[in-house]
Amino acid sequence: MRHPYPLLLLVFFSFFLIRPLAAADPADEPSSENIPLVKQASPEETLAMLTSLVELQNNLKKQLAVIREKIGTTPSAAEKESLEAELSRLDRQLSDSSHDFERIATGVDVGLFAEKKQENFSWKDEMTTLIEPAIKEIKRLTVRVRQKTKLKDTISDLSSIQPVATNAVRQLDRLYKTTTDPDIKKQIKELLPEWQNVANRVRSKLELAELELSQMQDKEVSLVQSSSESIRNFFRVRGLYLAMAVIAFGSVLLLGRLLYRLIFRFLPGAKLEKRPFHIRLLDLSLRVFIVAAAIIGLFFVLYQAEDWFLLSMAIVFFLGLSWTVRQAVPRLWQQGRLMLNAGSVREGERLQLHDVPWKVETIHVFCSLFNPTLGVRLRLPIENIVGLVSRPYSPEEPWFPCKKGDWVVVGDSPRTRVVSLSHELVETVERGGKRYLFKTADFLSHNLVNLSRNFRVRVTFGVSYDLQAQVTTTIPALLKTFIEEKMEAEGYAGSCLNLLVEFKEAGASSLDLTVLADFKGDQAEIYSRLERAIQRWCVDAATAYNWEIPFPQLTFHWPARDRLLADGVPESSLTAPLPPG
Repeated sequence: MRHPYPLLLLVFFSFFLIRPLAAADPADEPSSENIPLVKQASPEETLAMLTSLVELQNNLKKQLAVIREKIGTTPSAAEKESLEAELSRLDRQLSDSSHDFERIATGVDVGLFAEKKQENFSWKDEMTTLIEPAIKEIKRLTVRVRQKTKLKDTISDLSSIQPVATNAVRQLDRLYKTTTDPDIKKQIKELLPEWQNVANRVRSKLELAELELSQMQDKEVSLVQSSSESIRNFFRVRGLYLAMAVIAFGSVLLLGRLLYRLIFRFLPGAKLEKRPFHIRLLDLSLRVFIVAAAIIGLFFVLYQAEDWFLLSMAIVFFLGLSWTVRQAVPRLWQQGRLMLNAGSVREGERLQLHDVPWKVETIHVFCSLFNPTLGVRLRLPIENIVGLVSRPYSPEEPWFPCKKGDWVVVGDSPRTRVVSLSHELVETVERGGKRYLFKTADFLSHNLVNLSRNFRVRVTFGVSYDLQAQVTTTIPALLKTFIEEKMEAEGYAGSCLNLLVEFKEAGASSLDLTVLADFKGDQAEIYSRLERAIQRWCVDAATAYNWEIPFPQLTFHWPARDRLLADGVPESSLTAPLPPG
């Protein structure tokens, strides 16, 4: 891609090569295959058919003269109308026989030289002419098959008619010989030449069709030979034009891409993270221009080659493509706005996709989305972000609630460490090796606690009511100092951010203190160990300072006890009554 000169030379060479090849195209030269010819018979056969046609014409002329004479002498209007219809029919037969005579004598279909009728302009017809070269090409390829089929149909029709005409002549001849009525003989004598002409004409047409079919079959080649010859002809000329057109199309696209990169390499502001609007407009315009230039280049090659079949096929293809794309115009408009950074999604903003936030890095035909925490970058077609909405974000906003290696608590599950993260799956592992696998959407739907971003340990510790006077004054300070010393001794002091001991509440059996210890996130792995350690240090402090640790007690109020003691009953003999029920 750094050396476009060979491609330029290839394109220019293709353009200059097209004209000589087009001049040498045998498809442009008159060919006997493109001109319908009457298959030439031997001179004797030709003269025999011409003699038969001359006799037929003479008989037709005689019949025409007789009918014209009858028309002038008959007084009946109905008979005159019938004679005029017969005259018209015989006149057509005479014209057809003259046409057959000329066709057999010259060996050429004279209809090719007939004057074409002038047609009225119609835009629908003009649009239809776009596919006319393709239809003509198909007709040219199938001309022999169609001619052969037509001849077979003609032979079949004439073969079925000939016996009828022959039988009619025989019937008339038999009646003429057997009848003695002069009036009947007169009318049969008038009919007999007419039906003889009909039989002769059918016979001559049948012989001509059979002769043409026979000569066509003699010159037929096998299907394999015909197919191979057609393929050779296609790749020798038309295939070369098609290859040149495709090369021109791809070369223009490639050169346009090189030009695009060159422009945006040196264009001021083109490499900024947030590109100005005029840069984006130039970007989109260049992309459209490159595609349009490539299509024009393809048309130019086919036009220079003067291959109207391929040119019309290319036009029809792109018209069909445009007709198909028309329904996507509103969506293409939205995509164009996105590429201009004037749509609902903009570069440098935050976008929610697959329940995960993404940073929109670039918006082009393919868009780049990146999640810094996951370390995942998505490359999406622009149509996938049509309809989404992005927003500006602040640097403090998290891109994901945890990262790989963090210790988290997911819902009611135990503490686990994150070992794998993506926008599809999250995998965590518990101490001991038990693994949990979540879909990312399910993972985010739980009450997630991330312990690796600092955490707090809460421990409740109770002392006896006998220490009621000290529990809100000296005991919290003593307990805090004791725990700090233990942390220092066991190496936890550097990770402890804050330690607080306060009176919490007066419980049913004890006066409760709460110990609040804030630790750095690097100690999340031993969260439970720290909780147990603080409980242990509280018990050690109670032992050191002789604080009584109460246990749950139940006290009964017994009014008769004082009276019994006053009467001298020993206290050891008194037993508390059981509660009712």
